[in-house]
Amino acid sequence: MTRVLLVYHDADVADVEADHLRRAGYEVDRCAGPVGGAPCPVLSGEPCWQVEKADVLVYDTYDREFGHAVLVDDLLDLHPDKPLVLTSDPGATDRRPVVAQSRADLVPAIELAIREAPPAAVRRQPPLHPAFEGPHW
Repeated sequence: MTRVLLVYHDADVADVEADHLRRAGYEVDRCAGPVGGAPCPVLSGEPCWQVEKADVLVYDTYDREFGHAVLVDDLLDLHPDKPLVLTSDPGATDRRPVVAQSRADLVPAIELAIREAPPAAVRRQPPLHPAFEGPHW
């Protein structure tokens, strides 16, 4: 089953989108991204364990106050093999991920992003959660 990571700052919209994607057959995880309670590793230039374990990302770029064009570029730098779908145009960025303009476009956009991704991006080898990394006795 394809694992989707929803990165939405609006929890209500994320709930609706998660339900929609689950009905379409996806496994869905959620993250609040740069406005969540925990510090966003991508904003610190660090890879994100949630992104690494996902097969595809669906990123809500509606609120541009947080510099989402820069964040999208950073995300693509840190996870270049990860298929990315944006729910709106992020503004000025050198790279053009797939954009879903409406909920009806979301599933086709995810499938397009997966098809266009490098083969390594589709193979699922999730890392351990950070709490479980390191030596195990």
